[in-house]
Amino acid sequence: MLVRTNLIQPTLYYLMNQGTPVQTGIRLGRALLRAPRMAAAELLDRRMFNELLYSAYAGMSEDRLVLLAEDVFENVLRPALFPAARQLVDKSRSAGHEVVYVSGALDCVVERLATHLGGGEVIANRLEMKNGIATGKLIKPIVAGPTKARLVSDHAKTRGYDLDECFAFSDSYSDVPMLSVVGHPAAVNPDKRLSLLAKAYAWPSFNLTA
Repeated sequence: MLVRTNLIQPTLYYLMNQGTPVQTGIRLGRALLRAPRMAAAELLDRRMFNELLYSAYAGMSEDRLVLLAEDVFENVLRPALFPAARQLVDKSRSAGHEVVYVSGALDCVVERLATHLGGGEVIANRLEMKNGIATGKLIKPIVAGPTKARLVSDHAKTRGYDLDECFAFSDSYSDVPMLSVVGHPAAVNPDKRLSLLAKAYAWPSFNLTA
């Protein structure tokens, strides 16, 4: 929502920076073999899409993932930030709201984005590690689809917030469950399906390109 990228671009950056051309080629080849399944999963099941996408990280060291996170932010996310993204975050913070970044991206990358925008809580996907090496599996709960709604609800409950007084912003139809659990949902840079739904339910809809 705050950036023009999706989950694939950061993954490609990681795959393209694996130390040697051979390692990069092997990982890219494996990712291409999964591409048709990922395309189908993106339409039908966001959780499965996430699992397929992050399986490409199997064998990467935790140290390298963390080290490259700053590069991923600087080279992929920061250039793709919408012009008014910081304004939205600042406005929310000025209104006394806690800012929580909920994303299917990796926690180490989203944390860089949060820091750049002035801080806030992060709810994001985490890779399972064994002896400092990624297994290619995500630690549950996987931040996608209806699970996002549950995680947002749990966070609000832990903090003592009334969900009817909470705000949520998203650009994707897949986040409708999350938007539906708060009292103030909004479609921001929405895809076509979310734009139509927002109109049907009279949800606020706007973009951050200005």
